[in-house]
Amino acid sequence: MFYQQPFYFSRPVYSITINRSLHKLTLYRDSIVFKNYPVAVGKPSTPTPVGTFRIVNRAINPGGPFGARWLGLNAPNCDYGIHGTNNPSSIGKDVSNGCIRMFNEQVIELSNLVSIGTVVKII
Repeated sequence: MFYQQPFYFSRPVYSITINRSLHKLTLYRDSIVFKNYPVAVGKPSTPTPVGTFRIVNRAINPGGPFGARWLGLNAPNCDYGIHGTNNPSSIGKDVSNGCIRMFNEQVIELSNLVSIGTVVKII
């Protein structure tokens, strides 16, 4: 008799790298580039922190300038995150208070893929 091992689906592992100087967020799926998104980052007086962090909280429609989604990072004071924007003309610029801004439709897409604990490297 032929015995076949059960087939298990494994969830893909996502990670994110944000390049501040290129204003680009790269989403990796199982260590392979999956998507690239344009972003806005912190202005010189309130720069986006550099380092390796994790997504620690999330919100749908957080309101105000945070657009359609909030993905909070365990960066200093937990005051930083990846979020949408109510000012889409800011994408591609150094204008935020340190957070990473994305177009609302793109942050929704990203939020649907990543989970709490996803590694976010900011360079």
